[in-house]
Amino acid sequence: MKLKAKIAGPKVHDVGYRVFLLKNAMNLALPGLSTYNWEENGQQEVIVLVGGDEARITAFLQVIKKNKPELAEVSNVTFEDYDGDVGRISEVAMFCTFVQMDKAIPLLLDIRDDIKAVRKTTDETLGEIKAVRKTTDETLGEIKAVRKNTNMIPQISDDIKAVRKNADTIPQVLEEIKGMREDIQPGYALQFGQVQADVRAMKERLGT
Repeated sequence: MKLKAKIAGPKVHDVGYRVFLLKNAMNLALPGLSTYNWEENGQQEVIVLVGGDEARITAFLQVIKKNKPELAEVSNVTFEDYDGDVGRISEVAMFCTFVQMDKAIPLLLDIRDDIKAVRKTTDETLGEIKAVRKTTDETLGEIKAVRKNTNMIPQISDDIKAVRKNADTIPQVLEEIKGMREDIQPGYALQFGQVQADVRAMKERLGT
């Protein structure tokens, strides 16, 4: 028995219809199946040729009348007798494989390009992470240096206290210097007066 089915609708191409038909025909072990896309009066069509025993063909037609691919939009499904050749189901399986591979290749190429872009971005990100790590290490070094200097603060505080203590003795030192000046000044005045008297006496003797 042979039949021709015509599936028509706004969207029956590029929705996996031929793979859908192949899967259901294989489930029913139909020996003969041919499928191809067609367009008539501006409307998309899928032409299905089936060959096999009546029970299997009837079951197959019931399946494709009630079910369709998820993205398909079907207006009607019609059947008619057919006397021409019907290909083997294995040929349809091979053709569908080639069609799917042809559709997959551009997607795989896009995925490859996306992977390259991701790798490039990853490499740039790793470079930035390394730079951040370097900056972090330098910052940690500076923090350690600050801590080291901070540890010296008690010693600096002791030095400042010592300076302040010495500064507190300055008035006493000044008083001592002042006293020394006062002690020196009277003796110095007497000695200077004696020297002047001796010079005058020498001048008188010389008659100058």
